[in-house]
Formats: sequence, C-alpha cells, structure tokens
Amino acid sequence: MARLLMAAVTKDSAGTSTDTDAAVIRASLADPDRFAPIYDRYAAMLYRYAYQRMGPETADDVVAEAFLAAFRGRASYDLERQDARPWLFGILTREMATHYRREQARYRAMSRSAHEVVQDGPADQVAARVVADGARGPLAAALAGLAPGDRDVLLLVAWGQLSYDEVADALNIPQGTVGSRLNRARRKVRKALGAFDPTTTKEKNDEV
Repeated sequence: MARLLMAAVTKDSAGTSTDTDAAVIRASLADPDRFAPIYDRYAAMLYRYAYQRMGPETADDVVAEAFLAAFRGRASYDLERQDARPWLFGILTREMATHYRREQARYRAMSRSAHEVVQDGPADQVAARVVADGARGPLAAALAGLAPGDRDVLLLVAWGQLSYDEVADALNIPQGTVGSRLNRARRKVRKALGAFDPTTTKEKNDEV
C-alpha cells in the first residue's frame, strides 16, 4: 500500500535539478507534486542502505514507508536545512525499527551461512561488499549483538555515509552521544573480528 501511495505522490518530477532540498520541500507545501524530486534524488540511496540492513524482502517496503512518512510530515521540515538526507535517514531508521526482529534474523542467518546468493538489482555491488571475505559471518554476528542505538549510529556512518553532525540530526541526539555510541559499537566489532573493522570510514574527524 505504501508503495502505491508513493507512486501517486511521485508521478511527476516537478521542479529543477538545481533546487535545494529545502526549496523543493517548501514548494511542495503548496503543490504536493513538487515533492517528487526528493524521491528521485534519494530513493536509490535509501534503498541501498535498507537493503544492507534488512535484505531485499523488506527494503522496498521500509523505503516506501519512509518516503510516505516524509511526504506526510514535510510541513514540519526545518527549511533552514538545505540537505534533506539526515532527515530522510532519520525517518528510515524509525521505520526500520518496526522491523527489528527481521533485521536480527537476517544478521543471525548471515552469521551462520558461508555464502549468500547475490540478488539482482541496484544494490548488488554494495551488498557484495557487505558479505565479502571471511569477515562476513563474524561481522553479522557482531552487528546482531549491538544495542539498537549503537548499531544505528555505526551503520549510518559506515553504510549511510553520514557525518557525525548528520547522524546527530537524523537521530535527534547530541553529537557527543554519536561519538560514544560509535566508539562502543566499533570496539565490539573489532573484538569480534580481531583488529579488522570493515565498518571504519575515512571521516575527517574520525579519531577511532
């Protein structure tokens, strides 16, 4: 149902490619069809992230639900923020939280399985990286063992490619909390994998 509603909302990509996200959302308050560029810009990005965490069976649904929630809640968007990515990732994170058991089951299955069939679709390359090498099983087990809040922070940085500030905005938590959760999560991942940490990103301010 969510996918059908979003198809109706995004049927026309009104606006221009040079409009900021804030400008697009502002225009959509008067003309709902103007929200379509937000979907065009970020649907694939959010799908890749959801695919990594939830698998192909759930990714389509949670992304559709997230965009529908964003559309319905666009009037509350802070128009001073030109980039809508943190806002969208925050909504997606909340939607994924309702599927917590599915995510846990996916990680446990991955930790037991030596191989995973690669699915056709836009997330193939990213998914292949997640399941690659001998670290796949231990990484999945480590992720399954993290507290939900710690895992959200870790994967928003590592897989969502958000900065610490953007994660803080997405989750509505202080930046210091982002740092402490990330450090805690990475320590657990490193303990499970030895010195190797495939979730580490080259963030300018990363001191971990």
